[in-house]
Amino acid sequence: MAKDKAKAMLQNALYDMADYLESGKVKGAKIAVCGIGSELGEDCVLSAAEIAAKEGIDVYYIGSLVPEYAVHVDANSEDEAAQKMDELLKGGKADAAVAMHHTFPIGTSTVGMVAAPATGMPYFVSTTTGTAAVNRFEAMLLAAIYGIATAKCMGYTEPSLGILNIDGARQLEIALKKLADNGYNINFAKSQRKDGGCIMRGNDLLSGSADVIAVDSLTGNVLMKLLSSLTSGGAKETTGYGYGPGICENMQEPVFIISRASSTPVIINAIKYAAKFVSVDYKNIIAEEFNKANKAGLKDIIDENSKKSSKPKAEVKAPPKEVVDESIAGIDVMDLEDAVSLLWENGIYAESGMGCTGPIAMVSAQKLNDAMEVLAKGGYIAK
Repeated sequence: MAKDKAKAMLQNALYDMADYLESGKVKGAKIAVCGIGSELGEDCVLSAAEIAAKEGIDVYYIGSLVPEYAVHVDANSEDEAAQKMDELLKGGKADAAVAMHHTFPIGTSTVGMVAAPATGMPYFVSTTTGTAAVNRFEAMLLAAIYGIATAKCMGYTEPSLGILNIDGARQLEIALKKLADNGYNINFAKSQRKDGGCIMRGNDLLSGSADVIAVDSLTGNVLMKLLSSLTSGGAKETTGYGYGPGICENMQEPVFIISRASSTPVIINAIKYAAKFVSVDYKNIIAEEFNKANKAGLKDIIDENSKKSSKPKAEVKAPPKEVVDESIAGIDVMDLEDAVSLLWENGIYAESGMGCTGPIAMVSAQKLNDAMEVLAKGGYIAK
C-alpha cells in the first residue's frame, strides 16, 4: 500500500514536471507582478502577466491597467505598487513577486538566468543585483553558494559551477576547492578553452560551459544586460529570464528582479522562473546548502581571508636578480605583488607579469617547483 502511494506521488510529480516543460504551468504558484515603471510602458508588463496567467500561473497584477485574466491590484505609483507587493507577500497571498526595483538588505543578492547566445541553453549568473557581503571576496564566495542553491531549486541535482575570470577569481577557486576538500560537494565546470579548468572566459559565457557562473553582482549585472539585449542592440532586453530572486541564508518570500528595459518575453520568463522556484521547498533547499557549506568551514575560510587582507605588509627586499624563464599562473591580480613578495621572502627571485590567461609570477626554471610550493602554502595558487 505504501509502495503504491509512493509510486502515485512520483507519477504525479513527473506529470507536473512534464506539464511545466511543455507549457510553463506550475500548479498552485501565486506570483505578484509590479507593472509600473517600465521604460517600455505598462502595457509591456501587463501583456506578460496576462500570458503567464493564461498559461496557468496565478498572477496578481499590480498596476493602473486592468487585466482580463490576472487578478488586478490597483496601484498608481511605484511606491504604492511596492507597498501592495509587500502586503501580498507578507499576507501569504503571493508566493513570490516580480518587480523592477526592490531594496534588498546587505546579505541578499540575486541569481539571474540567461540563455547562452551560441546554444540557447539556460544558465545562472550569480549574482546580478544586491550585495551578498561588503567584502568582495566574501560576496563572491557566497555568490557561488547562492548560485548552486538556486540551480538546485530549479531542478539541477548537481549543477556545474564555473568562476568568471575577473579580479578575485583565483582566490575564489582556492576557497571553493578548500570547501570541497572539507566535504562540501561542488561539481566544478570545465572551460571549453584548451587549458580547461573552472575559470571561465568570455567564450564560455557565449556557449554556456557551466550551469552556474560565480561573479560579483556589479559584473553580473553588466553580463545580464549584455546577454539579454544582444539582439536589440541594447534598446531593450529580449532574451533570458531576468535578474532572479534575492537569495540569502535565511530565505524568506523571494522577489525576482527584472529591468525597466525588460521586454514582454523576458518578463514572461521571469514569472515562470518565479513559479518554478516556489513550486519546491526552496527555503529548506537553501538552508540545507548553507548547512553543508558551514560544516565544511565556510565561515572559517571567510575569517581567514579577512585576517589575511588586514595584515600589515612589511617591505621586502628582492634577492639577487636571475633569468626568469618559467611562469606560474593562477594568481589573482589583486594578490600578484604580495605573491612576488612572499617568494622574495623565501629567497626566490621573481617578477610579476601578465600572460594570456591572466597574472603570472615569473621565476627561474631551477626554482619553479620550490616557488609553486611556497605560493601554494601561502594560499596564492591552488594545490
